[in-house]
Amino acid sequence: MTVISSTKNLEALSLILVAEFDAGAERVWQLWEDPRQLERWWGPPGYPATFEQFDFEAGGKAGYYMTTPEGEKPRGWWRFTAIAAPGKLEFDDGFADEKGEPVAEMGAGHVAVMIEEAGGRTSMRVATTFDSEEQMEQMVQMGMEEGMREAIGQIDAILAEHANA
Repeated sequence: MTVISSTKNLEALSLILVAEFDAGAERVWQLWEDPRQLERWWGPPGYPATFEQFDFEAGGKAGYYMTTPEGEKPRGWWRFTAIAAPGKLEFDDGFADEKGEPVAEMGAGHVAVMIEEAGGRTSMRVATTFDSEEQMEQMVQMGMEEGMREAIGQIDAILAEHANA
């Protein structure tokens, strides 16, 4: 498993996952900037993502859905707020309705991804900050922490394919 730590901080309204990979920072960055690669791991096993919109630039938007084992398609949206390849990515993240529009009552999280290479390995820190304690508790109860662990846990297999290609 690639995730080496997961920390919930109610006071800071944050959930931070740290993972390490046997790949360079540029290669790990590609997992975020290429929507076809992102689709392979964004979402826990059995819940593949499909990105219908992906404007990977500051101010750009992404829209996606995950297909559940039952065939349902819950939707989400991102608004990119900062991109500095290959080390920093920030975006707002929320739920969307059937038309891809943000569901305001669910609020949004702010995600900050930091990618750093050291000693031939790359660490990836994914920090999500929530609007309120209630929102954070709701997301944790919905399985966000476990889902993120499982999703990130799929990255090693993707990296191994490219290493052997």
